[in-house]
Amino acid sequence: MIENIKPMDIEKRSFAIITELLGDTKLDPENELVIKRVIHTSADFDYVQNLVFSDHAVSKGIEALKSGCDIVTDTQMARSGINKTILGKLGGEVHCFMSDPDVAAEAKERGITRAIVSMERAAKLPKPCIFAIGNAPTALISLHEQILAGKLNPALIIGVPVGFVNVVESKELIIGSDVPYIVARGRKGGSNVAAAICNAMLYQIMR
Repeated sequence: MIENIKPMDIEKRSFAIITELLGDTKLDPENELVIKRVIHTSADFDYVQNLVFSDHAVSKGIEALKSGCDIVTDTQMARSGINKTILGKLGGEVHCFMSDPDVAAEAKERGITRAIVSMERAAKLPKPCIFAIGNAPTALISLHEQILAGKLNPALIIGVPVGFVNVVESKELIIGSDVPYIVARGRKGGSNVAAAICNAMLYQIMR
């Protein structure tokens, strides 16, 4: 039977259904709203097992956002999906360098991906950043290399690229690092998931 639900109540009803379908599944209270928002975005309950969190990653992400940190994404889709109104009120903004002509030119000249150049560009930003990576495993590889070289200290890495080539391996690099992370282990992920994780933290600040 089709339910007659007011537009403003659709999200609330969706979360109620997610909670119902989770049944007796126990979620870490700190991570619960992130996991449920990713399920809400993807309709994929595999994220209950796939999403892995470093110690207090969500709390650290929220504190960074409260302090006015910026967010760097690897796709315009993720950038579009992040709630920039809330982020702006906190003093932050979203950056995506992937479409910049000079990034494309440099990547072509060096024979590397635009994602690598974008992460190098992001490392020069003056503020601490949350990196929300939903598409390019080479972005995660670049972040890992810059962290090891002492060139970058992210407030949080959201590592959820989707795909088949270097995806699993790049995520494991981040899991093995010393920086706070939220990673979708395996092949699943996407720009929508990256944005959903950012929004889950932003909404906890402004609820």
